[in-house]
Parts: sequence; structure tokens; C-alpha cells
Amino acid sequence: MLFRLCALAAVATLLALAPWGKASAAAPCCGPITEDGQRLTELLNGAGVDHLWLAGHHIAWNTGEPDHDRPDGREAQSHCSAFVGAVAERLGLYVLRPPQHAQELLASAQVRWMASEGPNFGWRVLGGALEAQRAANQGDLVLEAFASPDPRRPGHIAIVRPSEKTIAELDRDGPEETQAGSFNALDTTTALGFRLHRGAWRRGDAGGLRYYGHGVDWSAVK
Repeated sequence: MLFRLCALAAVATLLALAPWGKASAAAPCCGPITEDGQRLTELLNGAGVDHLWLAGHHIAWNTGEPDHDRPDGREAQSHCSAFVGAVAERLGLYVLRPPQHAQELLASAQVRWMASEGPNFGWRVLGGALEAQRAANQGDLVLEAFASPDPRRPGHIAIVRPSEKTIAELDRDGPEETQAGSFNALDTTTALGFRLHRGAWRRGDAGGLRYYGHGVDWSAVK
């Protein structure tokens, strides 16, 4: 009789905990989107990356507009790093960008710059996808970047955008992001955005991506 009562008590405990498990799995992974996070969302949505910084066109790095005097060439391939540099400039922040470095192979150079010079310019290393998504939700400028292991091939860099995705979604797809590159997207996932860069994103945040964050003085952003 005592064994049967204990078994029933254990089943009742599991049933009581089941709704909590479902609620937890469906809850946002990284905290709410703050007012500053909403400001970041609005800035990214209005940056024009859906029709500027287009691959295959030589562009002015800080506006994304086609440079009609220089329509092609090696710097015309894609513009993930120029877009990141332009957004940082609009927020009053510095990340390696033209004219200090050419647009060609700039993303990998930005990763190396982050390691050597980034802290001197207020950048901090973030511990992983969860910390990166949480910081973006709070309105920080957060970059996720991958340096190509082949120095002759481009890396990739993107901006983490605020999102209330779940823990399961973060584990499967990585942070939500905005990017220029081989394709431009206002809102996509890390898994899709970095899919052409082998080893960058692996489920469970096990790839070679690096995350960097910088606080933003939103009161000074026009």
C-alpha cells in the first residue's frame, strides 16, 4: 500500500510539472525587448538593406548606394562588412571600415580587429548566442562574425536584431539577424545567414561564430 501511494504521488508531481515544462520551452529565451531594443529594431528596419548594399554592385560603403563610376570589380561581390560599418557609424560607434581597410575581405579583417583593437573602442566579447540575443534585446549593437580560414576567401558578419524567440529556436537557428551579403535580409536567422560559411553556425551554438557587443547612447542617435 505504501509503495502504491508513493507511485501515485510521483505521477501527480510529474503531471503538475508538465505545464511548467511546456510554458518554459515556449517562453522567450533572452528576456523582453526593451525600449532601446525597439529603437534598434526600427533603425535596422529603416536602414535600407533590402534594396541597398546589394551584391554584384560596387557601392559607397556608408550609404549602400551603387557607385556608377565603378560598377564592378573585386569590391563589388558582397557588402556585409560595409553595412555593419555604416550602421555602427550611424550609432556613433567605430568598427574597422573604409578608408582604413578596403571593402574586399573586410569581414575577416573586422574579426581580427575586434581581437586586437575592439576593446579600445568599447567593444566587448560576448559569451555565446544567448548572451548576444539578450544584449540585442536590450538595445546594444551586437555583431556576429566569422573569419574565413582561407585568407583568399571572404568571411561574413551580421547584426543581431531583437527577437523574442524561444530557447528551442535559439538552439536550432541561432540569433535573429539583419545582414547584407550573398543575399540581403532585414530579418533572418543565423543558420540561414551563415549557411554558405562552413563551420560558422552549428546547432547548439557549437560553430566558429564570434559575438561582440557595444552599448548605444540612444539619446544621441538622430
